[in-house]
Amino acid sequence: MKEDPTAIWLQAGYDLFAATGPAGLKVEVLARRVGISKSSFYHHFADLEVFIGQLLRCHVGRARQLARREAACGSLDPELITVLLEHRTDLLFQRQLRVHRRHGPYAECLAEASGPAAEAFLALWARELPSHLAPHLLGGVFQLALENFYLQLTEATLTREWLSAYFGQLTQLVRALSAGGAPALDGGG
Repeated sequence: MKEDPTAIWLQAGYDLFAATGPAGLKVEVLARRVGISKSSFYHHFADLEVFIGQLLRCHVGRARQLARREAACGSLDPELITVLLEHRTDLLFQRQLRVHRRHGPYAECLAEASGPAAEAFLALWARELPSHLAPHLLGGVFQLALENFYLQLTEATLTREWLSAYFGQLTQLVRALSAGGAPALDGGG
């Protein structure tokens, strides 16, 4: 079976967007990365806007796959951390969407891609916590922690050690809130 000729362009664009955001998406750069002429790009995508639309749809599909894998995890550490590390490019792509969410298509993609993964994480986290926090409070803490997570996330910080420390601190925070305290969440050291 013949491979989809657009797949190589989309993979290169996905990796580039994850690393540099939309400013890095240039047809010339993509053509150099894939080793194919720019005219091939325009043959398949017409223009960069069409390409970005397909890239965003690709991300939603990958985010749904990540959410399914998250939902199958039995623990934050090591199972979820292992899954997240296997999907590092997806997380970095998601981070770029968050950074550029003022741009309509990125905001729409972010909203569509975030829901299932957030639900899967919250369900896993709630199972691991002996917390008496109401679900809406747990959800509120999660939203704050998620923003904090993506603010700190880089290629360099996305390691098993950092994720383990981050989730450990997040769990301590929720336990402290349940007990009436509130330690600072500093992002895993």
